[in-house]
Amino acid sequence: ISNYKSSVASRGEDSLDRLLPPAGAPRRKSTTSQSKTEPPLLRTGTRTIYTAGRPPWYDEHGAQSKEAFVIGLCGGSASGKTTVANKIIEALDVPWVVLLSMDSFYKVLSPEEQALAASNDYNFDHPGAFDFELLVATLQRLKQGKSVKIPVYDFTTHGRQKDWKNVYGASVIIFEGIMSFADKELLQLLDMKIFVDTDSDIRLVRRLRRDITERGRDIEGVIKQYNKFVKPAFEQYIEPTMRLADIVVPRGGGNMVAIDLIVQHVHSQLEEVSTLLASAQQTQPLPQTLSVLESTPQVRGLHTIIRNKETSRDEFIFYSKRLMRLLIEHALTFLPSQTCVVQTPQGQEYEGRRYNGKGITGVSVLRAGETMEPALRAVCKDVRIGKILIQTNLDSGEPELHYLRLPKDISEDHVILMDSTVSTGAAAMMAVRVLLDHEVQEDKIALVSLLMAELGVHSVAYAFPKVKIITTAVDKSLDDLLHVIPGIGDFGDRYFGTDGTDSWSDEDQEQPSY
Repeated sequence: ISNYKSSVASRGEDSLDRLLPPAGAPRRKSTTSQSKTEPPLLRTGTRTIYTAGRPPWYDEHGAQSKEAFVIGLCGGSASGKTTVANKIIEALDVPWVVLLSMDSFYKVLSPEEQALAASNDYNFDHPGAFDFELLVATLQRLKQGKSVKIPVYDFTTHGRQKDWKNVYGASVIIFEGIMSFADKELLQLLDMKIFVDTDSDIRLVRRLRRDITERGRDIEGVIKQYNKFVKPAFEQYIEPTMRLADIVVPRGGGNMVAIDLIVQHVHSQLEEVSTLLASAQQTQPLPQTLSVLESTPQVRGLHTIIRNKETSRDEFIFYSKRLMRLLIEHALTFLPSQTCVVQTPQGQEYEGRRYNGKGITGVSVLRAGETMEPALRAVCKDVRIGKILIQTNLDSGEPELHYLRLPKDISEDHVILMDSTVSTGAAAMMAVRVLLDHEVQEDKIALVSLLMAELGVHSVAYAFPKVKIITTAVDKSLDDLLHVIPGIGDFGDRYFGTDGTDSWSDEDQEQPSY
């Protein structure tokens, strides 16, 4: 979490009246967010809170059913905004939170401005120092539950780093910065506005400690910048926005009474959300987007072996791989192709077909979907592979995104999304949503699975009617534990030998790559 805001750019004297709504304007509810270059989790004394992830806020149409709740934190430089944010997060007991810091959105400086910054003569505490256009667009996407790329600002070089950070939607977004309330569009996105009010002497001491130890500044430069830019900016631009706050927190993170009140209010605003599966009746015909591998004697024989609970693990792996190869070959027939003519070694023309697309990317849903990667690599030369880890929350029963690695330009590819089995379709729907958030076109996604339940087929097809669904078999029902019936058992456990039914040596064990 980027903490305090010790910057401002020396620009023209923009009036506060232009940046803020009139004093009598009605207040809207507020929101917040924050970002950090650290791993996407926050560890407290008792628990771990994930700061990147996606709650399943999508209805049966694949659309978002509820926006995130955004809390805006404003206050002077080194007032303790990040401390307050962390205390709120810990007390909220909400598992998915995005922390977005305004520090990430400083504008790119020109060479002349870089020189001023190096001599502490550039005003980082002015509204003109921030890229509000990018900030508003980023917060809008996060509030809608979409993925965003966050710039990473380097305070030692006064510039943006080359690599930006991917951040995903969450239950609550906490946004902090010295100018959090200084833009009309930004204010409209906030569901709750909090101003952290800390004595100026305390803020100066904190700023000195931070800028000297963390940002490599000298004491004379810090004091010069504070007197020339930071203190005047607070009086002109920041302190007047206190009137816009829903709650003012004196003394920062030490004020637990105020923090408890904030948490109570947020709890009253947050509604329980869940993923709604398709309401399609099981009696309806299977969708036209579904393609089932022809049940030849070979395919039926492979199913007989891998469905048999008495099948040993080595045979289960061998025959599963055979079935995966057939399935992947079948899936490739749905990729676009075009006519082409080639010359044979005999000097004759042959009219054939070739793939008509930019690229092919396979994305496996960990861990079981990873077992299908070798089959895809065997038939697609130089195919790129991405990975998604989605796990079910045991308390809510909802799928949650825990890990993601995708090629940067995946939006231009046809994507083969691989999972071993699909029961309710909840995890598959979330995986498709993640791909859509990365600008992959819906009609370029093929969901490929060894076995699917009818409910899962209907759910995915109803939510995403352009996604191609490809499998070797569709079973009729689910049991009370949402296992496919008659099914195949827990594919991952049987494949990786983690169900305790086989005794294998370490060298025999095939471990998942994650």
